[in-house]
Amino acid sequence: MRVVVAEDQFLLRDGLTRLLTAHGFDVVEVVDNGPGTLRALTELRPDVAIVDVRLPPSFTDEGLRAAIEARRRVPGLPVLVLSQYVEQLYARELLADQAGGVGYLLKDQVFDEAQFVEAIRRVAAGGTALDPEVVAKLLGGRGADTPVARLTAREREILSLMAEGRSNSAIAQRLFISEKAISKYTTSIFAKLDLPVSEDDNRRVLAVLAYLNA
Repeated sequence: MRVVVAEDQFLLRDGLTRLLTAHGFDVVEVVDNGPGTLRALTELRPDVAIVDVRLPPSFTDEGLRAAIEARRRVPGLPVLVLSQYVEQLYARELLADQAGGVGYLLKDQVFDEAQFVEAIRRVAAGGTALDPEVVAKLLGGRGADTPVARLTAREREILSLMAEGRSNSAIAQRLFISEKAISKYTTSIFAKLDLPVSEDDNRRVLAVLAYLNA
């Protein structure tokens, strides 16, 4: 699986490269700035890109904007964003095309190597991998008259786990309740959000993300 890494901090960039190589990924290019990221993604068209939000020259949102522009030029290009912050506006824009193959993880919340690698593979396969804090930001700020406000606390918790890319089985294990109960909760969530029910995990999550981005 071909990967482009865009990260300006040497230690993290080197560590990511070593980790990916150890797990069988082919790191085809490593870049450390916004313009280089856009060029690498559009010219090489990797199977997945891992992109830091804040890159030179501005150290603001160069990486994320480069990823968004690359997905505009190469629809569906899988991108996993790594950041120390939740850039809410650009996170919504990243999800706006509803094409899948997107992830947004917070650096200080990535604790497990196996889960991180699994998230990369899920994004490369067209799925999603969103940090719970990112989902919370996308859910936040909705008025009391919006569909999200209809959800119970438990339904919001399950919605967040769905957006991370977890299956009903994984959510059930995480919350220590039955898979049948999770199925009932998800049916209720879809009904309250006016979304079509789907047995396909990826389409199901993308439908939710499409709503969160609305």
